[in-house]
Amino acid sequence: MINFKRVRTIINKEWAEMFKNRLVLFTIVLLPLVFTALPLVILFVIGPSTGSAGASSADVPAQFALACGNLPAADCMQIYLLNEFLLLYLMMPVIIPITIAAYSIVGEKTTHSLEPLLATPITTEELLLGKGLAAVIPGVIATVGAFALFLIIAPFSGISSAVRHYLLGPTWLLAILLVGPLLAVAAVNFAMFVSSRVSDPRVAEQVSSILILPVLILLFTQIAGVVTINVPSVLITAVVLVGADIALVFAGARLFQRETILTRWK
Repeated sequence: MINFKRVRTIINKEWAEMFKNRLVLFTIVLLPLVFTALPLVILFVIGPSTGSAGASSADVPAQFALACGNLPAADCMQIYLLNEFLLLYLMMPVIIPITIAAYSIVGEKTTHSLEPLLATPITTEELLLGKGLAAVIPGVIATVGAFALFLIIAPFSGISSAVRHYLLGPTWLLAILLVGPLLAVAAVNFAMFVSSRVSDPRVAEQVSSILILPVLILLFTQIAGVVTINVPSVLITAVVLVGADIALVFAGARLFQRETILTRWK
């Protein structure tokens, strides 16, 4: 039975150490601002020029144009461009938790602060859950906060009501509120697994960053018109991530060698 009081204690401990790290603070605060500013700048630049003469259906991949229905070509073009930037919001819940979780175990390994913690009655499940949530929660909050800021500023870029409605539609909301947290959980569990196997926090972060690759592949395939981000593709991604998260959680708990840490780490 998990003792959630112990889990909360681990979370508070992790956050107390995390907010002393300038790199972590830089990642949590500045990265979401940069990723939010990019689409806003693009919208401000192209907004006035996407009128009836500024965009045509030929500018948008055929499979996406069909999904636009009866929307004007200008709106369809803006929605298409916004979907490219949606992937930035799916990178945030990967990059931010990885930065935190990669240091989570290997950092304490180098400072010899993990051994006393493992000598307490806390279980392995409680320890991993506490460390995992301590990394997932800031990543999810930063992503949702950045998205909320984007929604507040985007109307001033000149986008139409149809485009604003699309941003509040199921594609973006499912991606931000469902796929984002699932990506964060996968990133954290993978990063903690790597972190428990290496001896350098930088190595742990670099190896864990491999999880950004699938998002980048999705970005390039969407730009090439091979795939289209829509509700079905977002739901399929969510189902795959649920399976991956479950596998990573069980694998991480089994491969975390508590006795080895207590007896062999120097």
